[in-house]
Amino acid sequence: MRTLPGPTDHVVVVGAGLSGLSAALHLLGAGRRVTVVERAGLPGGRAGRVERGGYRIDTGPTVLTMPDLIEEAFAAVGERLSDRLVLQQLHPAYRARFADGSELDVHTDPQAMEAEVERFAGPRAAHGYLRLRRWLEQVYQAQHRRFIDSNFDSPLQLLHPDLARLAALGGFGRLDDRIGRFLTDPRLRRVFSFQALYAGVPPARALAAYAVIAYMDTVAGVYFPRGGMHALPRAMADAAAAAGAQFRYGMPVTRLERVGGRIRAVVTADERIACDAVVLTPDLPVTYRLLGRRPRRPVRLRHAPSAVVLHAGGARTWPGTAHHTLSFGAAWERTFDELTRRGDLMSDPSLLVTRPTASDPALAPPGRHLHYVLAPCPNTETGPGAEGWSVLAPRYRDGLLSLLERRGFTGLAGAEDLGTVTPADWAAQGLAAGTPFSAAHTFAQTGPFRPRNLVRGTENAVLAGCGTTPGVGVPTVLISGKLAAARVTGLRPPRSRAGVTRTGERTVPA
Repeated sequence: MRTLPGPTDHVVVVGAGLSGLSAALHLLGAGRRVTVVERAGLPGGRAGRVERGGYRIDTGPTVLTMPDLIEEAFAAVGERLSDRLVLQQLHPAYRARFADGSELDVHTDPQAMEAEVERFAGPRAAHGYLRLRRWLEQVYQAQHRRFIDSNFDSPLQLLHPDLARLAALGGFGRLDDRIGRFLTDPRLRRVFSFQALYAGVPPARALAAYAVIAYMDTVAGVYFPRGGMHALPRAMADAAAAAGAQFRYGMPVTRLERVGGRIRAVVTADERIACDAVVLTPDLPVTYRLLGRRPRRPVRLRHAPSAVVLHAGGARTWPGTAHHTLSFGAAWERTFDELTRRGDLMSDPSLLVTRPTASDPALAPPGRHLHYVLAPCPNTETGPGAEGWSVLAPRYRDGLLSLLERRGFTGLAGAEDLGTVTPADWAAQGLAAGTPFSAAHTFAQTGPFRPRNLVRGTENAVLAGCGTTPGVGVPTVLISGKLAAARVTGLRPPRSRAGVTRTGERTVPA
């Protein structure tokens, strides 16, 4: 593994999102002095927080998996996750509601899920689920150490026995086809393949290797932090500060001061911060602009679809909704074609409805509930541009609310409007193509072919975040921060051995 040459005693981390905070904790654990510079007034990056009318609204991801990666970051500075954060495992992880009126609770406990699948689709489907679960575990084991939790310097690093294992498992076939070998019911196939949208590729075209995301959701478990998702970056920032990190909030970086191939200082409007090395976590266009250079690629980056997010509050809720409810439309393949090729808004949307107050009522005023509706949509390169959303947004919001009313969320249209986020808002935050999901995980943008976390021509800078390796999602950006720290220090931290009990309470190393 290549590491940064020269001194690395003082590292400036640009951005206090999850990847930057992960990098900071691992750097502190390796004895580096760390300064974190963040343009916002609080940590979190995409996982931010807005407070409106007594509601505490998470502005970014709502699904948390793989808490052992969080444990690993805290362990780097001698702390335990339970010292800073209370996690609740969600039961069910999701509730799936289909256009034909059927419902399925998605459990991560194998016996509970086997029984639920048998109730839903019969004993043959339940047997197929158990076979699928074993396959998902094997796919994860074949990939995690070598292809996800690894710094790449060359595609030749793929030439490893784990590659043969992944190929033998069918990892280079198509995701939808591979899931179909275990489950013939199209509704069940959706539950275990919709996660490909996180990677920006339709299940029919995604590599079966991306079943690793379904493993994280449906096998490893889904969690929620007390205090909302923003409690995670807040806890990580507190742990980093306690370990000696200095934080500069409300200070956008204006430029990097260079001498030859080395960055000597990070400059804001108010301060020049001398440094020995830099970890850069902004979206790729912002990072490359600061560096003054963009790596050459044979073809331009393709970006994942974006999303419209509706925040709503009120006294009304619906007994049939879980913490996370997947509301599937009747269309499937056509929907993905609209999102990724035609650039059209979904004609029959599949939506994620999250009710965080189901797990933490304190996120809303007494007697009120908070709802978050995520509707995938084309990014601004494929679909409507950022300027078009100023006209489109109110109409699209009303259409989504009307659709949810017809799907059983009666009265949601009359709830308190706490804000609508569109690709125009993501673009205004500096996110390429107006998407929070960054570069799509096509084969040419995966593993060693994804933008590297080292940039040629700069000796002492390393990248972290969803645009670089290993990719998009809370677990992977936490890993990206660890991998960035390893480029600085040359050290690989030991893997956490924390586990999860059957009741969902965290167990931690003594």
